[in-house]
Amino acid sequence: MHGYAIRQAAQLDRTELWTDVKPGSLYNALKRMTDEGLVRVARTERDGNPPERTIFEITEAGRAELTKQRDSALADVRLLPDPVDLALQFTPDLSPGQLVAAFTARRQAVAEQLARFRREQVTAAPDLVGLEPLIFEHCVARLEADLAWHDRVLSRLEETT
Repeated sequence: MHGYAIRQAAQLDRTELWTDVKPGSLYNALKRMTDEGLVRVARTERDGNPPERTIFEITEAGRAELTKQRDSALADVRLLPDPVDLALQFTPDLSPGQLVAAFTARRQAVAEQLARFRREQVTAAPDLVGLEPLIFEHCVARLEADLAWHDRVLSRLEETT
């Protein structure tokens, strides 16, 4: 595929739900992967007036790396750090009201993100295949747990005010 087709496929696959790869960094990533021998330039082609497009294909080393990354992701269980946990340690200078207000706003942001994921899940449902629905379920479950935690924090904060 050429870079633009890869970008379109990533958007269709909703890559932003499970990775930090930004569409604007795709071409730099392709260059790095080419330099590392994970993909190679298969050819260039022109269809009509647009500029030539470079067509990339995965190499055997790229397939091996993809398999390695997949297997690692399936085996790796970890709790990623959330900056809010550290921030809570440094709140003594905030009044109880300020802390409640900050956490209320944060809870609202999590609730909005959960609502967006649920809408995206409904929109994407007709196009999802295989295990893809489980990816959405996982994201929703994590956001629901985060929302419940925010509710517990707010309850505890309100008890102390």
